[in-house]
Amino acid sequence: MEKLTFQKIAEERSQAHSLRKKLYEDLETRLGKPVIAFFTSFVYPVSIEDSDANMLEEVLQRLDLSSGLVVLINSPGGSALAAERIINIFRSYSGKKQYEVIVPDKAKSAATMICLGASKIIMSPTSELGAVDPQRVEKEEGKPPKWFSVYNIISSYDRLFQKAINLGEKQRIEPYLQQLSFYDPREIEEMRSTLSLSEDITIRILKTGMLENLSKEEIERKIQIFLVPEERVKTHGRPIFGKEAKNMGLNVEIINPRDEFWKIVRELYVRLNDFVSCNNIAKCIENKNYSFHASIRLQ
Repeated sequence: MEKLTFQKIAEERSQAHSLRKKLYEDLETRLGKPVIAFFTSFVYPVSIEDSDANMLEEVLQRLDLSSGLVVLINSPGGSALAAERIINIFRSYSGKKQYEVIVPDKAKSAATMICLGASKIIMSPTSELGAVDPQRVEKEEGKPPKWFSVYNIISSYDRLFQKAINLGEKQRIEPYLQQLSFYDPREIEEMRSTLSLSEDITIRILKTGMLENLSKEEIERKIQIFLVPEERVKTHGRPIFGKEAKNMGLNVEIINPRDEFWKIVRELYVRLNDFVSCNNIAKCIENKNYSFHASIRLQ
C-alpha cells in the first residue's frame, strides 16, 4: 500500500529548491506578483485531493497577495471537489486581483478545472489542457499506473447495455451479459454522479469567472469539448491546446516557446519534473521560500 506524507523543506536545507528559487524570483519580477507551483507526478498513481488544498493554503498564508497570484500547475488531475475547494482558496486569498495560471506542460482533468477557475491561463502552443471528466487510477504490481476516463467507462457500459436490449430473437445475449458482468451497476451510477458534478462545477466556476457575462446554457455550449470528450477529443487523453481554448472566449495568453519568459517557465518545469520524478516524490507545492513535497512510502 502507498501512503502520502507531506513534508516541509526549509530553503537552506534543500539544495534542489535553492536552485529553483532564482527561477521563481525571475518569474515574479516579470509578472509583478507572487508565483507558486502545484506540481503532481504523472509517474505515480496520485491525484489532486483535499490534502493538497491544505498545503496550498499553508503556503498562501505566508504571502503578500495584494498584487494577485500566479500558479504554475502541472498535474494529471484528480477529485473535482478538491479542485473546487482549491479554486475557492485561490480566489479567496488573491481577492479582487484574482489568480492566474501558467501551464508549462500538461494540466488535465481536475487540473484543467483549476485553470478554468483562473482569471487568465498562460500557455505556450505546446501546453495542454484536457476534458474535465474525472479519472480512475489503477495500478498493477510492477507496472506503470493506468488512468481511465470515467466518461469512457460509462459510455462503454451504456453501449453494451443498449446492444443487449436491442438484440433480435435469433441473436445470443450471453456474450453481452458476460461483458456486462465486469461492471458494477452501483459503481456506474456513482460515476454518473461524479461526472455530473464535474460538469456542474466547471460551468459554475466559469460563470463566476472568465465567462461571467454568459448564461450557463451559453457556457455549456461553448465548452463542450471540455465536458464531452467525444465532441472533439475522442479520448480523455487527447490534448486541448491554447488556441482552441482561446477561440471559446476564454482568457488565454499564448507565449512564443522561444520567448525568454517561457524559457524560464520551461527551466522551472524541467527542474520540478526532475525533482518529482526521483526519490519517490509524488507532489510538490512550493514558492521561492518554502517547499512542501509528498513522498510515497511503501508499506
